[in-house]
Amino acid sequence: MYRKILIAARGEIALRVIRACRELGIRTVAAHSEADRDSLHIKLADEDVCIGPAQPVESYLNIPRIIAAAEITHSDAIHPGYGFLAESARFAEICHSCNIGWIGPSPKVMENMGDKAFARRLMAEAGLPIIPGSDGVVSSEEEAARMGEGIGYPLMIKAAAGGGGRGIRIVRTEGELRDIFKTAGTEAEISFETGGLYLERYIDSPRHIEVQVFGDGEGKIIHLHERECSIQRRHQKLIEESPSPGIDEATRQRIAEHAVIGAKSIGYGSLGTMEFLVDAHGEVYFLEMNTRVQVEHPVTEMVTGLDLIKEQIRLAATGESPLFDHEITSRGWAIECRINAEDPEQDFKPSPGRITFFHPPGGPGVRVDSHLYAGYVVPPYYDSLLAKVITWGETREEARKRMLRSLDECVIDGVPTTIPFLRSVVEHEQFVEGRFDTSFLERIKEARSPA
Repeated sequence: MYRKILIAARGEIALRVIRACRELGIRTVAAHSEADRDSLHIKLADEDVCIGPAQPVESYLNIPRIIAAAEITHSDAIHPGYGFLAESARFAEICHSCNIGWIGPSPKVMENMGDKAFARRLMAEAGLPIIPGSDGVVSSEEEAARMGEGIGYPLMIKAAAGGGGRGIRIVRTEGELRDIFKTAGTEAEISFETGGLYLERYIDSPRHIEVQVFGDGEGKIIHLHERECSIQRRHQKLIEESPSPGIDEATRQRIAEHAVIGAKSIGYGSLGTMEFLVDAHGEVYFLEMNTRVQVEHPVTEMVTGLDLIKEQIRLAATGESPLFDHEITSRGWAIECRINAEDPEQDFKPSPGRITFFHPPGGPGVRVDSHLYAGYVVPPYYDSLLAKVITWGETREEARKRMLRSLDECVIDGVPTTIPFLRSVVEHEQFVEGRFDTSFLERIKEARSPA
């Protein structure tokens, strides 16, 4: 087992990793920026190292500084959490070359699945259903126009190195495609350090279903059931739940089988997530794979009773996990709401500032993952996630009502938050009935807009 782990992440996920390490008897080092000196995970880590100024490129994205922090603290391994360098194959490769453990899949697997266009090809070769689109990166505007005619409109222009809902444009005509192709390439270059783009047919109003997978890199792959992630705004997930209320048992089994086959075909080792779209006719399509722990992993933990972070660390350290020896069952229902420092009344404008009061919800079946405390200053440089509220119930309705109660109990003063908006979604008739898809929030917005 590792003796000491450096955490190259911030916020609630850094705190989550620290707690898992403490239960495993592993010391922790928090690598942080100047802006995060007073963050809660710094206070709870065994050691901390400041790796640079607030701007991510000078701190959380600065590989040499993170490696130096690991070396001077004699850390055995690095946990990247999510975001920043969590899906950087280059970072993982450098860790290996410096004899620092990497808590994640192999660099080669990360590289292959990080290139979304190449990942499509690999999954097609493995037999997974793929959304019609380009066979790899599109090299020019003219090639894109020719392929667009064959694929059919509307279609999506996607950054090959994109992720987390970023780097996606929807176009409905060839004229629109030509207008934004170069701009999309430039944006991809700035955001992901590569301007590669590929095309996919746009599937109107699908469900977004993902499957948590866990592999040992040697051929053992298990799935830990699916999560429903269709409640999204601008391709960013806001509410997740497990199991999905919108698919039947046959579709559920089919998606799980696709996830295991796909992960096994690439020799996946670590926690990961296979993501799929399900159209209005029940057809399933592979979307992408995330080679890291997901923001919404607590949903799976609540229905399986497992600590996924501890098992991810145990596997990286020893090559073994007891999870491979047992069938993983799912019990009850779990729902997660992401609370952000954003103002829904101003088109979800980020709202950094000082937290003057924080009261998390509690009671049976309630979990809160958060790095907040009264007096904490939410910095303007990073993602605006403040807390994740997760509720569990024997039934979906019990979990939903607990979520409503929890959102009512949760008090965050000092900055605007998305709590009122989330509550309005959870009590919406279509959410109550499980009748929603990825365009649900757009339809709500249109319905509320004045004529």
